[in-house]
Parts: sequence; C-alpha cells; structure tokens
Amino acid sequence: MRPTAPVLLAVTTALAVLPLTACGGGGGDPDTVKIAYQRSTDNKVRIMDGYLAGIKKQFEREHPGKELKLVPVQAAEGDYYAKIQQMMRSPKTAPDVVHEDTALINSDITSGYLRALDDKLPGWKEWGRFAATAKASAKGADGRTYGVPDGTDTRGLWFNKEVFAKAGLPADWQPHTWRDVLDAARTVKAKVPGVVPLNVYTGKAAGEAATMQGFEMLLYGTGSTDPLYDPARKKWVAGSKGFTDSLDFVRTVFAEKLGPDPSDALDPNVSTNVVTSWLPSGKLAIDLDGSWLAKNWLPDGSKPWPQWERVMGRAAFPTQNGQAPGRVSLSGGWTWSIGAKSGKADLAWQVIETLQTAANATDWTVRDGQIAVRDDVAADPRYVKSLPGIDFFTGLVKDTRYRPALPVYPQVSDAIREAMEAVTTGDASAARAARGYDERLRTAVGAASVTR
Repeated sequence: MRPTAPVLLAVTTALAVLPLTACGGGGGDPDTVKIAYQRSTDNKVRIMDGYLAGIKKQFEREHPGKELKLVPVQAAEGDYYAKIQQMMRSPKTAPDVVHEDTALINSDITSGYLRALDDKLPGWKEWGRFAATAKASAKGADGRTYGVPDGTDTRGLWFNKEVFAKAGLPADWQPHTWRDVLDAARTVKAKVPGVVPLNVYTGKAAGEAATMQGFEMLLYGTGSTDPLYDPARKKWVAGSKGFTDSLDFVRTVFAEKLGPDPSDALDPNVSTNVVTSWLPSGKLAIDLDGSWLAKNWLPDGSKPWPQWERVMGRAAFPTQNGQAPGRVSLSGGWTWSIGAKSGKADLAWQVIETLQTAANATDWTVRDGQIAVRDDVAADPRYVKSLPGIDFFTGLVKDTRYRPALPVYPQVSDAIREAMEAVTTGDASAARAARGYDERLRTAVGAASVTR
C-alpha cells in the first residue's frame, strides 16, 4: 500500500460515489473492535485482507469473547482518505483502529480524528525496536505520537538490463548526476526505437506519485537541506532555483520525448500501467519508482513475472551534480492508529499490540514488500531473503527523507503537480511554472507562511 494522492479537501464527490456504512466505533457491542483499512481496487490484490484475516483469528483466540471486525474500504487512495475522514467524524461510524497514511496524519490530528498513544507506548517493550525516523513520522506538531508505523518504503531507479544491453549501457549502471540519467535515456532513445527511455511520474492525475516519486526526488537532491519546508522558521519555501531546476528536468524529459507520451503520462492509471505492462513487456527502460514494485511480479502479485529478477536492475537516484550524499530517497509509510471517537481505546490498543508482535510485523513487512522500520524485523532471515534487492532499498534508509507531513501539505502537493503538468504539456517554461507555484503556495498557506 503506497502513497499516491493526497487527501481531497473537497470530498463531496468522492463520498457520493462511496456511500458510508455504519462502523459503530463509539457505540455498539463493547466486545467488538473494528479495524478500517484500504482494500485495493485491483481485485487480484488482497494482501492486506489475507494478513488481517490471520490477525483476526489470533486476536479472537487470545481474547476470548472479543471480536475483531474487519472494515475494508475498497477505493483509490484519495477516495479512501476522504471516506475514512468522513467515518471518523462521528462516534456512530468511527473505526476503533484505522490504517493511516503518515502524509495525512497531521491533518487528521488537527481535525481531531486520532487519539494520542503516549499513555500506551512507554510500557510497551516493542516500541524500542522502531527506527527514530519512523517514530517521528507518526508524531503530531504537539509532540505526541498518534500511530505505530508498520513499515516504510524508499525510492530509486529501476532499469531494464535487456534494453540497456541493446543500447550499449552497463548492467551495473549507477548514474552520479541528473545529466547521467538524461544521457542514458537519450542513448536508449537513439539505439532502441519503440522503447520509452524514462518514466518520471508527473501531473495531477498521478497524484502523490508525481509529487513524491517524481518532483521531490529531484528537489531534495538540489543541495538545500530543507528545500520544501523550513522547520526552523516554520515556513514553506517558495520556488527556489532548485525548484525551477527540478521542473526543468521534468520539462526536458517530455520536450526531448524521453518520457511517455504526455497523454499516457497524465493518465490516472499510469502507475498501474508501468508495473503491469510497460516494465514486464520491455517497453520502458528506466523508471523512477519505489521499493515495492517487485511484489507485483511475484506469483501471487497483480502481474506475475518470473523473469523480473534477471531482467531488472536497481540504482540509487543521484543528486543534481553529484553533491553529498550523492543519492536521494524519499520515504513514506502508514501507521495503525486509534480513532479519537472510539469508545474502546484499551481494546483497540490490544489489537495494535497483536498487529505488532515480532512475528506479525515480519509477516506483514514480507507480504507487502515493505522496508523494515524495526531492528528485529530487519535482521529476520525471512525479511532478508524475502525479495532480491531488498538489501539495496533497505540501504537507502540512512539517506532517505520524509515529506513535511503538515496539515497543509496536500495543498502544497496539489500546487507542485499543477506546475509539473504545465511543463509536461509544454504550456509553461520551468520558470513560469515555478512562479505559478509561488502564487498557489501563498494562496494555500498564506503569504506570511512562505519564505525564499
């Protein structure tokens, strides 16, 4: 399960499509705890469903007389966010336990939807196993913790070694600058006709994949320590030189026809097409994407592809000019949280404890192709051997960055994607698109909350 689209602030349309069902988190049977989670819109993918079915059996066996009721929400992530937020508004519909995207956690905290867990964590021995960065991703602006992370992800370059061989490029390719990435794409274009050289997610339809896998992977390699949000000054950063350079990279990809046709790049299904069609069929040479891709190619994945281990290579995404630390990764992740309007917080916490036994945490991390956030999971042989390349993506954790998960981040992300779409379609230069971003940023967060 991966971040793609930030929460829609205007949820009326989504909720009209997704009728609510009563959850009764604050009332109903006091011995029933309800757990809400996103179910994939791909009916072939039931990873979370299968995992939680086992958790349900274990919880009910270890807590006689108690019931764990699963509440799947089958929806794209933007619609899932909208529906979950609507459910959490009322004690009648609020889930007791909810799977919460860290990108939205501060927004939901501010809205009063989540319960702080600081009274539970000090006495829980498992909490010391979690990486500090993962713990920080579940904290609110008030310094309290509102969720227990169940994994993270990292990002880098996937490349097709068979296509690279045809283009005369090395199987152990490791670009050191943005120019190296573009030059490899140019070589593929010149020597392997019919193959898309490079995919960088872009535009509004791709949602958070465009912001995070695309733009922020560029922006965080331009040299500034905090290129999007300055935590010391508590201000958002306006379109800097690094911001404009990042947009210019995207513009170059599409202006030189190194990327997919804009109509394909701006298709809402682009991420599905990349993983289930373009990469397995050899129609895409380089993809800037996440650590989780390979789980789709396993025998029980959405697109079984037995040859993937032999065909696909991995490389870190470089900083703009090779400056330290030389590579860039962005991370997201999800937490298990307790709804603020749940009347069964103690029982809900016992569910989270069950979810986060060492065995269950390892099981989930392996099933979903996650990157471990616990030291015992990272050392477990089942994790270490779970996927070829898992060590590569785990190794990126020490250099990874998290998005500024503040309540207004979804609006900032929207503004970034609008700027990306403008350069993708050729409607604006990078400089003009950056100025447009500045205007939208000031409208979204207020001029006093913006700095240069």
